Amino acid sequence: MFWIFVSLTTFSFGQVLEPVKWNFELKKINDTIYTVVGKATIEKGWHLYSQHLPQGNIALPTRFEFEENPVIELIGKVEEKSEVIEKEDATVGAMSRFFANEALFEQKIKVLNPNTTIKGLVEFMACDEEQCIPPAEHHFELTIQDQSMLTEKTEEPQAKNLSLWAVILEAILWGFAALLTPCVFPMVPMTISFFIKSTQNKLRSKINAGFFGISIVALYTLPIAAIIFITYIFGGESVTADIFNWLSTHWVPNILFFLIFMIFAASFFGAFEIVLPNWMVNKADSKADRGGLIGSFFMALTLVLVSFSCTGPIVGTIIVKSTQGEIWEPVITMLFFSVAFALPFTLLAFFPSWLNNLPKSGGWLNNVKVVLGFIEVALGLKFLSVADQVYHWGILDREVYLSIWIVTFTLLGFYLLGKLKFKHDSESSHIGVFRLFLSIITFSFVLYMIPGLWGAPLKMLSGYLPPQNSLDFDLNRIIRENVQNSSFVVQAQTNINSDEMCDKPKYSDLLHLPHGLQGYFDYEQGLKCARQTGKPIFIDFTGHGCVNCREMEANVWSDPRVQKILRDNFIIIALYVDDKTELPESEWVVSQRDGKVKKTIGKKWADFQITRYNVNAQPYYVLLDHKENLLMPPRAYNLDVEQFIEFLKEGLKNFEKSKLK
Repeated sequence: MFWIFVSLTTFSFGQVLEPVKWNFELKKINDTIYTVVGKATIEKGWHLYSQHLPQGNIALPTRFEFEENPVIELIGKVEEKSEVIEKEDATVGAMSRFFANEALFEQKIKVLNPNTTIKGLVEFMACDEEQCIPPAEHHFELTIQDQSMLTEKTEEPQAKNLSLWAVILEAILWGFAALLTPCVFPMVPMTISFFIKSTQNKLRSKINAGFFGISIVALYTLPIAAIIFITYIFGGESVTADIFNWLSTHWVPNILFFLIFMIFAASFFGAFEIVLPNWMVNKADSKADRGGLIGSFFMALTLVLVSFSCTGPIVGTIIVKSTQGEIWEPVITMLFFSVAFALPFTLLAFFPSWLNNLPKSGGWLNNVKVVLGFIEVALGLKFLSVADQVYHWGILDREVYLSIWIVTFTLLGFYLLGKLKFKHDSESSHIGVFRLFLSIITFSFVLYMIPGLWGAPLKMLSGYLPPQNSLDFDLNRIIRENVQNSSFVVQAQTNINSDEMCDKPKYSDLLHLPHGLQGYFDYEQGLKCARQTGKPIFIDFTGHGCVNCREMEANVWSDPRVQKILRDNFIIIALYVDDKTELPESEWVVSQRDGKVKKTIGKKWADFQITRYNVNAQPYYVLLDHKENLLMPPRAYNLDVEQFIEFLKEGLKNFEKSKLK
């Protein structure tokens, strides 16, 4: 009778009553303990029932329910933190316990792994002096995104640091290499003589030299830092990440960089000279004559401007590559590049007698310039390749790319042997031992690349080559397909999981997985299949222009043990965050973080990664159960095969445990 009364009194209003509004939030206690706080705001005149009602009260008590999650443990029960009113309830005709105006509830939880989602509901009923609303439910979902809680077992911080240090080391090597370019090396004695002549005071001269080095670092680092700072302040981290994503994947900057590299290569080969306007260099040079700290700064500016034609492509390469990591990575890498570049100048300014030990300028500088020209051709091709993959133009497949590299480095080898001459080269009747060794290394590199034309993985170059599935003639793939179609049942040996595919993957005509693996390229489609097959989910956040993704695939995914686990035990979902393919309007999504409509495959999954996991770098590997809970802390770039296998195995163990609960 009571529930009939509830229904009649509610429907008599002709509208849905919402006298109770809920809000849930997380409060962090320490690295593993959190408190889920539920706050109910109750309209005046209404009351919300307690979890604990006296005997004889037939009202519905407030009840909390948390979805099972293998990485979350509830500590105790939900506690009521607001004052409970105990008195006769006229609506139900019995003693009651309820809240008025506001009610606070708290549930402590222990988080075993970070980056997980807490899901649950609260079932409740509210009444006033005349009526009650029917029992209602409010569902809540809270996401923990605390990167500092990653366990030591996954060694994610170490992997992330290793990746960053690899980029930093490359920047340092480029900084030292830039010193040997013909635009920079002749500036060394001229620059050092400036500090020797500028003052007779040795201490003052050393101070000026130190400020000169600091100025070089600032001139290279501060502009990129300012760009990042401004976009970060006015648009937030996501906007800065979007800008860098555009810079590294859109066809406009990639084609522009490709053309710039080809122009610089032609210049290095002697077709023409690239110089900045004389008025710009002369003005900076004239200011340097003032001496002191101001003169030191303008001397540094003159050096940066004069050396631009040689350092420009190097700086561009460093910046574009570092934008594939964290948003501050370009600043860090440019800092180390400029420090390496400025250090020899600064040390020679401090100790000018070291100049006597340096080789004299001469024909060898032009040789360096030509060698750089060949390297420019090879490196510039990477930018064209990224645009080609992202937009699926199909003009630079793996064998075409490799053919160009093979020819380029073959010509470089002949040049080092003196069999190829350019117009600015000086005549020489013999080659030195150093050039001989360089030619041996170059031709060995060419021989290493040749098998790649027929499917060799070329792990050393995996981050720079188009994916292997773009090969027209892949000997490994042909052998694998013949083995599968032979009369011998070797399905268990190859473990191809074609029979586990629930339906044809979306976008499979455009996107592919490495090593013959099969999977999905749409999250919802993969999730649906995982639930049908009873397998856990392996998400691979990847990208066409992601160098580290290709290295992981070539060096870690290529391990037969890794492939077996992925094929047999997981539903793979590869989400490309930089693909420019337009989605049908029915699949557009509105971002929860910036409110913008995401209309391409890449923007949809990039937004999904940032919104769900608060991460925008690739590769990023996530293991989920069927309720979309994390089975393990997500894993980033790390070439340790054994750790990756352990990551997969532990995820499987946690998945089996979750099914028992």
